[in-house]
Amino acid sequence: MEHINASIDFDKVLYAQDIAGSKAHAAMLVAQGILTAEDGQSIKDGLSQIQSEIESGSFAFQTSLEDIHMNIETRLRELIGDAAGRLHTARSRNDQVATDFRLWVRGSLDRIEAGIQSLQRALLAQAENHAATIMPGFTHLQTAQPVTFGHHLLAYVEMLGRDAGRVRDARVRLNECPLGSAALAGTSFPIDRDATADALDFDRPTANSLDAVSDRDFALEALSLASITAMHLSRLSEELVVWMSAQFQFVTLSDAFTTGSSIMPQKKNPDAAELIRAKTGRIFGAQTALLTVMKGLPLAYSKDMQEDKEQVFDGLQSLELCLAVMTGMAEDLTVNKQAMREAAGAGFSTATDLADWLVRVLGTPFRTAHHITGTLVGLAEKKGCDLADLSLADMQSVEPKITEDVFSVLTVENSVSSRTSYGGTAPANVKEQIKAWKAKLA
Repeated sequence: MEHINASIDFDKVLYAQDIAGSKAHAAMLVAQGILTAEDGQSIKDGLSQIQSEIESGSFAFQTSLEDIHMNIETRLRELIGDAAGRLHTARSRNDQVATDFRLWVRGSLDRIEAGIQSLQRALLAQAENHAATIMPGFTHLQTAQPVTFGHHLLAYVEMLGRDAGRVRDARVRLNECPLGSAALAGTSFPIDRDATADALDFDRPTANSLDAVSDRDFALEALSLASITAMHLSRLSEELVVWMSAQFQFVTLSDAFTTGSSIMPQKKNPDAAELIRAKTGRIFGAQTALLTVMKGLPLAYSKDMQEDKEQVFDGLQSLELCLAVMTGMAEDLTVNKQAMREAAGAGFSTATDLADWLVRVLGTPFRTAHHITGTLVGLAEKKGCDLADLSLADMQSVEPKITEDVFSVLTVENSVSSRTSYGGTAPANVKEQIKAWKAKLA
């Protein structure tokens, strides 16, 4: 029973939040005349000493005391005597842990948002350096149309911007203080819940004591946004793995983010990217685990909810690590412009430009232009050349109205430069978007 009941092995990470909540609660009790100023000062001083002991590594955690709350309270009694027993007036471990947990998740969300923004800045720096670097754009991992590497990186900046928005939204909903809800019904003591909420930087106290002690939506929402963010990081990781392969050779990473093979001396493995890709599964799993814990619980608190923390701690800490590592890789990245340029010109990537030219210059209906272009691609395939290498006579054998001007749109440079619609890949657009994002992140 002691082994299954104890949570101190993992909830001891909440020590700082637990002590902060206890200090705020004690100060409120003093202000309300429920606790003497002398006892309040003793509690405050004792809690400060306990925090120093924990942070110095001299604190002796005891499994028999179950959790971080009882470990701290027991040590406080050793230090200051009976006054320690008065700290728990008008509160319960139910509202205590709910408060501690919200404080921890809130701090994690703040660090995650900062990590997202650091990664965005690293990607923007690379995008600025490669606003005009041409690479193939893909659909179905098949060459589609030429784009710029800067434009490609900005796609991830946009994703991360949405991720940061979700963090901020979740933080607003999280930022209500459960302290003072007691076990489930509130308390008969004349407490000031606004004061404790304010002391702990919450926007307001929670409005319903039953909900306050049994709510874990804030943790589920944090894991949900973490899962989406991790999915974005995993997509970028997959691209890095592909781009680093001998078949692509688009980018390289230094030894800081790669490893060698134990048997093959030529290998340079993108282990950091692969591990981010794998840790995404852990974060997804954390969300599923907590949803499963919560799905059958009647109001209010049940011991099942002790199983809420390990996966939240692991999931959010994993995301923080992944963001830091991805930022490092983004800063470390070296781009092989020549390989990207050569790949961008392969696979008839300017076929859409040809079809657009037929529509724009000759007035051909797009579906007809699509068919003409497909026929010309087939001709180029037979001849073993690209569209730009076909002769004008070859072109006119399919569509007699085609003129020499068509070759002006068949280079990847002209293709990219022509995509000037808002949100398009033209280098001028990329530079404008970089400027806008820098302003947002300033």
